[in-house]
Amino acid sequence: MTAGLLTWMLLAQAAADPSALVDSAVKAAGGKEKLLTSFRIKERLALSADLEAKGTERVSVLQPPGHWYVGKKNRVTEEKEPAVMLTWAWTLRALLDPASKLESLPPAGDLVGVRIRGSIEPPMDVWFDGKERRLSAIDWRKDRHVFSEWKELDGLRYPSRVVGHKPDGKVWYHTRIVELTRLEDLPPDLKK
Repeated sequence: MTAGLLTWMLLAQAAADPSALVDSAVKAAGGKEKLLTSFRIKERLALSADLEAKGTERVSVLQPPGHWYVGKKNRVTEEKEPAVMLTWAWTLRALLDPASKLESLPPAGDLVGVRIRGSIEPPMDVWFDGKERRLSAIDWRKDRHVFSEWKELDGLRYPSRVVGHKPDGKVWYHTRIVELTRLEDLPPDLKK
């Protein structure tokens, strides 16, 4: 069997069965037991089209989809910040949530995708590399978020770089995770 035929067969299988794609993406990330639930990230965020912009450092404590703390402020409950849904999808946990209704998307070049409805509104399209099943992009609310620069933390493989694009293709932000720490739960001073 040629590599091209094998790739085509894998893409066709993913298009037919979203659960098979989700299973292979979770496995590529290290397995369900390695996925993040509660965690702290230190990132360098630049709200700039200049991909060389240094940005500013920010530390967040997250337990998506309900909690995203910067300092003592819960951006979900106090600001209604929708970007926590992107983080939830980035952890792949949104794909496993019982409220998520998944449907396969037609392959787009070398990408295979799943649309999430129900748990995330408006629906979110999550794209994976057709061969390695690594998270490649998320299309949501007219924007595209492209993932790269893979790292590993105790068996979890995750993309540490995200570049956000507006519908016209222009970059509007980029961020790089410089430190990721798994937490057992939210710290006591952040629980409400």
